[in-house]
Amino acid sequence: MKLHDLRPAPGSHKRKTRVGRGIAAGKGKTAGRGTKGQKARAGGSIPAWFEGGQTPLHQRIPKLRGFKNPFKIEYEVVNVGAIASLVELGVLEIGEMPGAKKSKAAAPAPITVNQEILRAAGLVRSLDKPMKILGSGELSTALFVVADRVSASARAKIEAAGGSVSLLEIPTKPLAAIGVEAKPESEAEVAPAPEAAPAPEAAPAPEAAPAPEADVAAESATAAAPKTARPKGRAKAPRAAAAAAGDAAEAEVPAGESAPAADVEPREVAQLPADAADTTDNATDIATPDA
Repeated sequence: MKLHDLRPAPGSHKRKTRVGRGIAAGKGKTAGRGTKGQKARAGGSIPAWFEGGQTPLHQRIPKLRGFKNPFKIEYEVVNVGAIASLVELGVLEIGEMPGAKKSKAAAPAPITVNQEILRAAGLVRSLDKPMKILGSGELSTALFVVADRVSASARAKIEAAGGSVSLLEIPTKPLAAIGVEAKPESEAEVAPAPEAAPAPEAAPAPEAAPAPEADVAAESATAAAPKTARPKGRAKAPRAAAAAAGDAAEAEVPAGESAPAADVEPREVAQLPADAADTTDNATDIATPDA
């Protein structure tokens, strides 16, 4: 056995069919496409969803309106009448409450009904969904019902028959550990207010020094003196008043007569002493020397 003797297994390799190579090849002329038509042409492929031009399926069917609520809770619904029928058939038997003391005179214990018991009896299909008890039907047997939800009418019928209802509640907040007393909500929510620090004592204000007697007397005299009213406008200058008086006098003198001389007080001429006059002459001679 040599390398050139190696061959693939018969039928493992198949050659590609070559179409349009003559009649002898078997795929000549129409090349397996048939005679004429859309599919015989180049590029004549038709989409798989094409329906020949009629209204397509996605347009013929109605569309879903509204929306789907993601928070909807689906319950396993059981009516009170269905439970009563199981009691009559003997499927649900009267038992004793766990932990109850046995007494001959006491009334028989109510029948315990929960989702596991009803699942075994065939009234509930699944344990994955919460169970809700509705009030359709009549009930005359005392029941101890444990469920996730109970309607008002079902609760009234169960309690009227001498039974009781216990709801399974999912805690929405952390619960206290077993053996630890839970604090009341009022104490748990209201935190104790921190004590306020005592305010520092204010320093006493310094006493004001007594004012001297002279200042007090001056202030009292100023307050007692009446305030004089200040004349409005500005007083005329003395020169302007004198000029106005002179004009008035000239207007009163008739034409051709001279006005009487005004009474003018003679000015006093200061007389220098003799020594001062000689000193003035000497100063003049010194200031103007001979040429």
